[in-house]
Amino acid sequence: MRVLVISGLSGSGKSTAVRVLEDEGFFCIDNLPVQLFPTIIELVNKAQETVPGVALVMDIRGRDFLKGFEKIFQEIDDAGHTIEIIFFDATDEVLIRRFSETRRRHPALESGSVPEGIRYERDQLSGLRRLATIVIDTSELNVHQLKEMVLARVKGEAGARRMTIHLQSFGYRYGIPLESDLVMDVRFLPNPHFVPELKPLSGLDPGVRSFVLEKPETAQFLARFEGLLEYLLPAYQREGKSYLTISIGCTGGRHRSVALVEELRRFFDRADIAVKVSHRDMEKG
Repeated sequence: MRVLVISGLSGSGKSTAVRVLEDEGFFCIDNLPVQLFPTIIELVNKAQETVPGVALVMDIRGRDFLKGFEKIFQEIDDAGHTIEIIFFDATDEVLIRRFSETRRRHPALESGSVPEGIRYERDQLSGLRRLATIVIDTSELNVHQLKEMVLARVKGEAGARRMTIHLQSFGYRYGIPLESDLVMDVRFLPNPHFVPELKPLSGLDPGVRSFVLEKPETAQFLARFEGLLEYLLPAYQREGKSYLTISIGCTGGRHRSVALVEELRRFFDRADIAVKVSHRDMEKG
């Protein structure tokens, strides 16, 4: 079992990291006494459901349980589990500003100023910081960059940068899909609906595909749209977007949009981008 111990200064980004790990399927528990770590790990390890690992948050809120954690960690390691400590930090100035923006009281001290709380917290967590597998300084990171860094640590650099695309065809007759991030209207292309032998077929049929794709305006559209995607996808990824829905629409969602979605599937395959394809309205009408 892979065990991640998430620790660090209050306001340094631990909550964001936990949300990322939850999205990746980790079993996450916040503010659990360290003495219970081995029990929870074994329970999860013996469960029927497979998870990639356990993420346990350990910080100043559990100050009564901070002593003796080295022995607990050794016990977990002796049981055959891989334990990693990810410690989040930031400069005092940045932490003070973040507390000022959120108007939160520092959890380290019942009374006293935020700077005093930060100094006390640094002292109490110094032992954990020394043992950390990795220290992530979030002083200059926005939330998207922090998510990317956590993913890179958990899944490797390639995993951190992958984005899943949902590519779907639809018919304007039935409304624009509400979940769309990008919508492209291809009703300007010649319509196979008006060719008697093609009308009963769909965009999956080779004859319909040839009719649509062999038109000069289709070739120009694909070249321009694929160029736009080559520009947009890296920009979306830099901003932390992991899932993008692209909807291609024609009148009925049966011919042109279907043929173009199938052709665009090849573009994403060439780019080694995970793509899910669906044809919402192909069987309607």
